[in-house]
Amino acid sequence: MAKVRILPDRVANQIAAGEVIERPAAVVKELVENALDAGATRIEVEFRHGGRSLMRVEDNGSGMTRDDALLALERHATSKIAEAADLDHLASYGFRGEALPSIASVSRFELQTREAASDAGTEILVNGGKFVHVRDCGRPVGTRIEVTHLFNSVPARRKFLKTDQTEAAHIIQCVRLYALACPGTSFTLVEDGRVIFRSPECTTLAERVGEIFGRQTAAALVPLETGEHAMRLSGLIGRPGAGRATRHEMIVFVNQRPVDSRTLNYALIESYHESLPKGRYPLAFVFFECDPAEVDVNVHPAKREVRFRNEPAVRAFVIRSVLQRLRELGVAPPPAEGPAARAGPQGFQPAALATLPPGAPGQRIEVSALHRAAAWPAAPVTPAPAGPPVAGSANVPPAAPAIPAPAGPRQPAALGWRFVGLAHGNYALFETAAGLVLLDRRAAHERVWFERLREQFQAGTVPGQRLLLPVPVELDPIMSALLLDRLAFLHAHGLEIAEFGRNFFRIEAVPAWMEPADAEPFLRDLLGAVREGRLPDHNPGLAREELARLAAAKAIRLPATAGEAELQALAAQLFATRAPLTSPAGRPTYIELPLGELARRFQK
Repeated sequence: MAKVRILPDRVANQIAAGEVIERPAAVVKELVENALDAGATRIEVEFRHGGRSLMRVEDNGSGMTRDDALLALERHATSKIAEAADLDHLASYGFRGEALPSIASVSRFELQTREAASDAGTEILVNGGKFVHVRDCGRPVGTRIEVTHLFNSVPARRKFLKTDQTEAAHIIQCVRLYALACPGTSFTLVEDGRVIFRSPECTTLAERVGEIFGRQTAAALVPLETGEHAMRLSGLIGRPGAGRATRHEMIVFVNQRPVDSRTLNYALIESYHESLPKGRYPLAFVFFECDPAEVDVNVHPAKREVRFRNEPAVRAFVIRSVLQRLRELGVAPPPAEGPAARAGPQGFQPAALATLPPGAPGQRIEVSALHRAAAWPAAPVTPAPAGPPVAGSANVPPAAPAIPAPAGPRQPAALGWRFVGLAHGNYALFETAAGLVLLDRRAAHERVWFERLREQFQAGTVPGQRLLLPVPVELDPIMSALLLDRLAFLHAHGLEIAEFGRNFFRIEAVPAWMEPADAEPFLRDLLGAVREGRLPDHNPGLAREELARLAAAKAIRLPATAGEAELQALAAQLFATRAPLTSPAGRPTYIELPLGELARRFQK
């Protein structure tokens, strides 16, 4: 067995960097936090090649003396805390003293700093954990840190980095979070010599959201301000119906610190379960404040997660506050589809959350997982005509190459299905010789549209319509970059978009299956899927299939009722697809109840 020995500081720092510095965005995060803790009112962040070759953070904060600058590169050297008890009263972003030595151990690290009382600044250069030089330099008050050749001293870590585009997206998102957390600080972000965003000092959060996420996003938000005992919730939340396909615009802060809090995230989602359909996430930029002793920010190496001392009380307070604000808007929730949609377990009503006693110990909140689908007013599906359908018609899906019937399930007519009725507006009931069949209208429509649109996309024949009045769209810098990279792909699939200024675009044409009013939300959902990697550049076939899946959810228009002819036609179209058993999302399109199962249920 090898002898026990103490690791050299350089090796210890490189090991610590594995926990603290997981990717380039983590470097930017630590340096921006230090700048804010130093009282900076102006911060400039620059990076190149996703942060691999260069990251620079410059601020006008208080700066450091030479002794403090050297000491800051030692492990566990910090000015934020002195004792463990100080963790209960943290008022700063950083506090461990691990970031700078960890970064310097896995990169070429150059620090320039000067405080107001000094005539000259200090420059320190460290390469892979080894000091190269310490000397005087001229610079204004503040600090400038330049990190280059990240992970060159540990090549194995460099192999785990994602593409430049992915790492750049993480850096941009990181800077945006701190820009939101501190509206009074001016932020500039530069990528590969191009300014991504430049946000001046803002007096309100709404101004900062408009600067970073766009005026259209800011217009869909309403202010939230409430307090209860030692807890306070403020910020901006989306109006009912203003949702997104991803959580990227649902951002929470705890005591001004951007965090990923499962407690707060789920509280927001539960608050909107009557205001948004299933699968949609609310717009939210909310700040939760409480006694620092009631939250532990030291549970994650990168300080991304926090833990509350009384999580049920926090969750109940957030849900009560958001529900009350939504009620004040005077927008009634959409009608439920039935008793099961209105009540959760044991008849629990989400609206009752507003009457929960604040901070009751051990209280448990249960919210039904049933979400209502959005209502789609339009004409019903008509039976297939004798001649070929008209592509792009409002009632019939666009024409597609003939799809052979699957070898497995037989046609409804051959099965002898007899239409019985429509239950809850969505479930068609058929009687068969073997029992009963329940057909989900929405799932069946989605399967039919998905396969026909996929065939169109593959054949390159997508009928479109030019808009008399183009639809304006304002996007944030990340979404703008993603859209610019995929304009040709979208144009080939019927969605024609033109750049109309910095982060501004116009939708000038849409596919025949899309309503013009759906163009902007569909584009945002599509870019959300691109951001999550579901439409890869390197695999056009997979990208087309995902586009068809998203389009199928938008193309259908379900009327409140449907007759026997329409539902028989829908069943026939479903069984003409290649995969009639499931929707594009994998949900069953119909279920069968055999006579034997019915007899067993009635104890016969």
